Amino acid sequence: MSDHFDPDLPNIDAPAIGSPTTDPVPEPFEVKFASRVDRLPPYMFGRINNSLYQKRRAGDDVIDLGMGNPSDPPDPVVIQKLTDAAADVSNHGYSKSNGITNLRREVANKYQRKYDVQLDPESEIISCLGSKEGFSHMCLALMGPGDTAIIPSPYFPVHMYGVILASGNVVALDVADPDKFLSNVAYTCENLTPRPKVLIVNYPHNPSSAVVEPDFFIEVVRLAKKYGLLVIHDFAYADVAFDGYMPPSFLSAPGAKDVGVEFTTMSKGYNMAGWRVGFCAGNSEMVRGLGTVKGYYDYGMFQAIQIAAIVALRDTEDNVLQQSEIYQGRRDVLVSGLKRLGWNVQTPKAGMFVWAQVPEPWRSSMSTMDFAMKLLEEGNVAVSPGSGFGAAGEGYLRMSLVENEHRLRQAVRQIGKCLSSSKANPETAGT
Repeated sequence: MSDHFDPDLPNIDAPAIGSPTTDPVPEPFEVKFASRVDRLPPYMFGRINNSLYQKRRAGDDVIDLGMGNPSDPPDPVVIQKLTDAAADVSNHGYSKSNGITNLRREVANKYQRKYDVQLDPESEIISCLGSKEGFSHMCLALMGPGDTAIIPSPYFPVHMYGVILASGNVVALDVADPDKFLSNVAYTCENLTPRPKVLIVNYPHNPSSAVVEPDFFIEVVRLAKKYGLLVIHDFAYADVAFDGYMPPSFLSAPGAKDVGVEFTTMSKGYNMAGWRVGFCAGNSEMVRGLGTVKGYYDYGMFQAIQIAAIVALRDTEDNVLQQSEIYQGRRDVLVSGLKRLGWNVQTPKAGMFVWAQVPEPWRSSMSTMDFAMKLLEEGNVAVSPGSGFGAAGEGYLRMSLVENEHRLRQAVRQIGKCLSSSKANPETAGT
């Protein structure tokens, strides 16, 4: 018998199986998951989401600052284009998994216009079903058992678990100080055997809102070339920035396309989160690898959505700037309100979140998860506990800027009332 396995030929050497002579002893049927699934921890936000759901069912008006889910609509011209394109019967068939040509050209145009980066739409750009899907499939394309990725800490969950689901290992490094992060990358590469294969960076950072200047990515490219690292930059908050700050693109650093790719999305600045429109751009071989995996997993994005996304990229950039101004106003309301309550809060330069340290005495007397549950159950304000982003997030809360300014002022009042009630009853502060 040949050792070569041909999946198209039957296994003619398989022995015949006779009928059983006795009935098997009935046993409970068990579903065993793959080890990659067993490695995943329980969903950290499940407890909060369940309580939020129950409270709203009971009629409570809960202000949700937990998920960064944009509450503002896309530009009407984009919605109209989607309607028109959906009415065209030619758009309802399978689409190319890498995205239609004109959409990729518009992405290239934006990179040229905004970052002075030249990209080949055919080989250096691919569309994704949101940047999260693209990132996860890129991990499958690049990583396997024994491979290690360096990720930011605290981490957005997909940065950790996209690697784990690809059977890789993770080293998490603190992002608070960019220079220290880079020195820790070099130290890790010098002292870990085998060396890490992938470096994942995320600026503006989720959840902490940490930002960097362009020189940061010049050093990232230098380290990548020195240590053979493949770089993935999650640039999800490229379009949401404040006070004149311009988030730099990794691809604008000289030599960046030699070593890595960048993921962007239309979820944030364009208010198209549910549309699931994202892009990967940069190194052509990494883009090709992602395309290979996607070719086996999906048939691409609904073509009508892609056509509407072209209009958004081409005609609504002014709206993106206006949306940042809206988020900046919300940021100012929330940050100033929390500071009046005595909280230690840094004013973010970009992103859709405020990363706030839990105040005393609660930081010392209860976990971040329990404090978040306290605000939900007693104050009707939902937030994300920092521990949901790894151990480095313990002691912090992530608060999103998706509610309007009036609701944010109300949230601050409800938080203040909730905590002042606890101070009046010290014995309840640690419960």
